[in-house]
Amino acid sequence: MNQPNYDYHENRRNFLPWLLLILILAGIWWYLSRPKPFYDPHAKPRPVTARGDLAADEKNNIELFESTSASVAYITSIELRRSLFSMNVYEVPQGTGSGFIWDKNGMIVTNYHVIEDAGRVEVTLADHSTWKGVVVGAAPDKDIAVLRISAPAEKLRPIIVGESKDLKVGQKVFAIGNPFGFDQTMTTGIVSALDREMKSATGRTIQGVIQTDAAINPGNSGGPLLDSAGRLIAVNSAIYSPSGASAGIGFAIPVDIVNRIVPELIRHGKVSRPGIGVSVANESITRRMGIKGVLLINIQPGSSAEKAGLRGTKKIGDEILLGDIIETVNDKSVSSFDALRNELEKYRIGDEVTLGLLRDDSRVKVRVRLEDAG
Repeated sequence: MNQPNYDYHENRRNFLPWLLLILILAGIWWYLSRPKPFYDPHAKPRPVTARGDLAADEKNNIELFESTSASVAYITSIELRRSLFSMNVYEVPQGTGSGFIWDKNGMIVTNYHVIEDAGRVEVTLADHSTWKGVVVGAAPDKDIAVLRISAPAEKLRPIIVGESKDLKVGQKVFAIGNPFGFDQTMTTGIVSALDREMKSATGRTIQGVIQTDAAINPGNSGGPLLDSAGRLIAVNSAIYSPSGASAGIGFAIPVDIVNRIVPELIRHGKVSRPGIGVSVANESITRRMGIKGVLLINIQPGSSAEKAGLRGTKKIGDEILLGDIIETVNDKSVSSFDALRNELEKYRIGDEVTLGLLRDDSRVKVRVRLEDAG
């Protein structure tokens, strides 16, 4: 019996049209089923909804910035270096900070640590004009410095000065400065705490410091901290931050300190410190001896301390006779020389204070007139 004879090529020719038809139909299905963008040739911007008036606190913020920002300056400290090979002197930016205009004479207030060791200082005003800053005076113990620029008076808008003695925790505050070099930046916050302490560049304790959660970053140092009336209430000085950026804990030097120190720096280039004319024992010695107070070692001849009858430490033969130990100033306890100086600096030269002394196992009180400690 003969088998049917299939023609392979004939079958292939019959299959190809069906394959082509299937591919065409698949393509049509894909095209029709794929997501298609919707284009609208008549598309227009959405109608703008009227905002209405700004909130009262927003208006205050805007007004405060517009009225105060012109008083804030951008400070660049420049270090002078000498080339090792050519011996040429060249300039290197050392750091940046902020400051503010104090008066129409071109006095600019900033932190001492902003311009410390600078070979040259540049002050840039809000209108972006740059001026050479000359150091008029500095109070390193209080981290305050005053510069002078030769800008004309019409370019200078002195900041409005307030007070810090009546501040309350929770009060709204504003910081304007140049964090990370971004000039004319305003941040807001509150007074987080009062009567904090911080160390100055010299290691001295600055008392009465204001703590705020207004964002303060590197570059804000030396700039103003303002109240809601736009008045200067403190000078931003330091932050507490493991990362070096704002962590919501900033510290500012109260304006009551600044307003007392700056005029002295302008008049004399330094701060006249009230004192009584004594030298005292090292704190490590008094701690080992269990003394809680300030042990007097020497009394300067002709000093206020000598006139008031204060006694220094003496050596008689092999025996040491301890001098007076100052325990209080006007009934405020002092346990170290740093604390004693801070307490005396609350008064002026010529004022009288009452010292509470431990003398020969007895407690006595002595009136002393404060003198210039230099």
